[in-house]
Amino acid sequence: MQDLFEQDSAENRRLIMPLASRMRPLALDDFIGQEHLVGKRAPLGTAIRSDRLWPVILWGPPGTGKTTLAAIAARTTKSCFISISAVMAGVKDIRKAVTAAAEEQKLYKRHTLLFIDEIHRFNKSQQDALLPHVEDGTVILWGATTENPYFYLIHPLLSRLRVLKLDPLSPDELRRILVAALDNTAGLGDLMLTLEEDAQNFIVQRCNGDARTALNWLEAAAELAFIENFRNIKLEILERAMLQRQVQYDRTADHHYHTISAFIKSIRGSDPDGA
Repeated sequence: MQDLFEQDSAENRRLIMPLASRMRPLALDDFIGQEHLVGKRAPLGTAIRSDRLWPVILWGPPGTGKTTLAAIAARTTKSCFISISAVMAGVKDIRKAVTAAAEEQKLYKRHTLLFIDEIHRFNKSQQDALLPHVEDGTVILWGATTENPYFYLIHPLLSRLRVLKLDPLSPDELRRILVAALDNTAGLGDLMLTLEEDAQNFIVQRCNGDARTALNWLEAAAELAFIENFRNIKLEILERAMLQRQVQYDRTADHHYHTISAFIKSIRGSDPDGA
């Protein structure tokens, strides 16, 4: 009887999860984007498929698949998966994860993939705490960051990791994700909705290659369309559901300097629209 309750609870959790979480692929073959890393002959894809994982930093913009790739890697290689966020975790959490990894290796001969989201938020002492355990292989460290790791991570840690750059998703990749979300029953398939081409183009052109943002906008538009008894998501519905356009900018990291560079180049070329 407990199994039935647990099954119902899991189903309820799935139903209230955001669309972007429900649409996370579970296998590498279903992952969309980052072909230079996970394609058939790409280095990370080869490592995952051959069960020969190595420590990495996944560096890229939001919504490009960093967390999803880590979960897929652990699932494919049947590794123990421990996920922590550097925003809330500290040295105590690192020690706890390392202890669990050592027990997993001793009792079950399983590797542990330790995934640290927003790893750039760790200070020097917290990063130092990782060094011996990455060095001796107790954990296979995968860190995810939206910031330039060469600015935020200490050199001894960087020297033990491979830094892999994830790119924003292309328009074609985003379209495939939107279509899958509309068709898949794990997504919006049960609602039998369609997305007009101009609305799809609007999402693709303005989400900055961020699949999570694209799916969040689609979900908001789908909910509004369903409430208003429409089965076709038009641009007007999408614009009302979005409320505002998101602009990618930060004050202290790469986007700040990219913006300054574009401005300087536009002045240098006497082109007011160059930026």
